[in-house]
Amino acid sequence: MAVSFYGQDVVSPLMLGTAQYPSPEILRDAVLAAQPGVVTVSLRRESAGERAGQAFWSLIQKLKVPVLPNTAGCHTVKEAVTTAHMAREVFGTDWVKLEVIGELDTLQPDVFGLVEAARILTEDGFKVFPYTTEDLVVAEKLLAVGCEVLMPWGAPIGSGKGLNNVFGLRAMRAHFPGVPLVVDAGIGVPSHAAQALELGYDAVLINTAVAKAGDPVNMARAFRLAVEAGELARIADPMEERDMAVPSTPVAGKAMLA
Repeated sequence: MAVSFYGQDVVSPLMLGTAQYPSPEILRDAVLAAQPGVVTVSLRRESAGERAGQAFWSLIQKLKVPVLPNTAGCHTVKEAVTTAHMAREVFGTDWVKLEVIGELDTLQPDVFGLVEAARILTEDGFKVFPYTTEDLVVAEKLLAVGCEVLMPWGAPIGSGKGLNNVFGLRAMRAHFPGVPLVVDAGIGVPSHAAQALELGYDAVLINTAVAKAGDPVNMARAFRLAVEAGELARIADPMEERDMAVPSTPVAGKAMLA
């Protein structure tokens, strides 16, 4: 089911990271199993020594999946902006997943630096995908500087804890009904991804949960099925939760014994 970012349709709500896989072959097979709409790539992988970066980039190009470069590991506005410009030259795209990390233990975004970096990059023609929190005020400011997509975290990067603040994520979806929203970071198992789609999110971004699984290829396939199930469930209009039991078998017409 297609998702649209900055006017470009992608074929799946599953976005897949390309870091930490045991081998290039497993990465390739995982991408083929996941059938993602987008893959994310880091400039650091491309710039590795002994032409390893060029080999990685060649592998990604052969997969023929839209690429979203990221500024992973950047801690200042200057570092993030410089990395984004370098990535645009290397990967030939104006898309950039913008990360400005503010806290080392949780890798929580520096939302003040994030808004400033997003402003600078948007003014320079970038289409920015900001890695942010579920804070509605920060979201408003990111949209005001030109972002057309928001990527709130589910939980700290690589934690596998899933959706820590379902209330906040649901509020963000309700507050910005027309904005593409992607749950990014913290998703650990396919059920977390399905839950995000059921909440109405447009996509999820997965990396560690697939790359560090015992069997990355089968885990990639599981996530593909999970996002399909989550999206179908949302479209099917799930029943509302109730505080009291409601019998599934009608009482009317039930035999009564004297």
